[in-house]
Amino acid sequence: MKFNTEMKRNIILYLLEKIDQKDPAVSKAVAECFSVNQNTIHTYINELVSDQVIRRVKRGQYELFKSEYKFRLKRSAGDLDSDIAAYDHCLLDHIKHLGENVRSIWGYAFSEMINNVMDHSTAENVEVIIEQDYLNTTAIILDDGIGIFKKIKEHFHFATLDEAISELFKGKLTTDAENHSGEGIFFSSKLMDDFYIISDGKVFSNNKFDNSKILNYTESEFKGTCVWMRLSNYTNKKPQDVFDAYADTDGGFTKTRIPLKNIFDSSPVSRSQAKRICNRLEQFEEVLLDFEGIGWMGQGFAHQLFVVFAKGHPDIRLIPINMNEDVTKMYVHVTT
Repeated sequence: MKFNTEMKRNIILYLLEKIDQKDPAVSKAVAECFSVNQNTIHTYINELVSDQVIRRVKRGQYELFKSEYKFRLKRSAGDLDSDIAAYDHCLLDHIKHLGENVRSIWGYAFSEMINNVMDHSTAENVEVIIEQDYLNTTAIILDDGIGIFKKIKEHFHFATLDEAISELFKGKLTTDAENHSGEGIFFSSKLMDDFYIISDGKVFSNNKFDNSKILNYTESEFKGTCVWMRLSNYTNKKPQDVFDAYADTDGGFTKTRIPLKNIFDSSPVSRSQAKRICNRLEQFEEVLLDFEGIGWMGQGFAHQLFVVFAKGHPDIRLIPINMNEDVTKMYVHVTT
């Protein structure tokens, strides 16, 4: 059976995803999904091996060919004078064959992260690693400067690193307001399929399912900041769609979403916890407070957030979402 170009492309992409997931019965799974015989899938596999898209590991098992490219940038050599020059030097050649939307996403995110290194890190040395296979491109940016979370904590006088990192969920956070909007990390983390910042014993992460997290790591020898970004080479995502999700009709960054489960280890109960959430919310017009994974909230937390702050800021819309029954009862209790 012959397929049109679009159908063959879909079969091959699914086939490669199954190989990447190390499915033990790749040809059978793909054949059943598309209602084709396994001989057709074996033909495609042989073509992919011949084209060096995949390689045989052993009988019936394959893996994607992965290419890796490393670059070293030095501030004293002028390598950090221009984010555009760094993008052209490190990344452009490896993505220029991809779709316009993919190139646009990478152009924004890579440039924003290099800009952060240029303007905030005080780093002298930066290593950029580009990893690529048929399905995905990954960019890793490592610098030897001051850790990003430590800098945010010290600049804003936050009590803990977790408190500093929590502000990144909101966006509009910058230690240089005259020259930066504070939107780069926020939007880059939304545009990428997987996004990590590793620094100061902490990991800030977000992925294509919009699951943001703060994690700990124990690699004591690591200094500076590492940004790790991955994007599908075939994503349908468009930058403007992501920007529009947080903008008003005039294009301003007026909306944000705060995943509470990733800020608090247990159900939030106190007024001080609510005040932490309210910090800098006056910069937005609409705030989605996501209670997914939160089993309960205390009266003090709810009252401070939905009564005290809400009354003091009537122009800011606080919209709770994903509340379970117990959270809803407390919300209704303090607001009625």
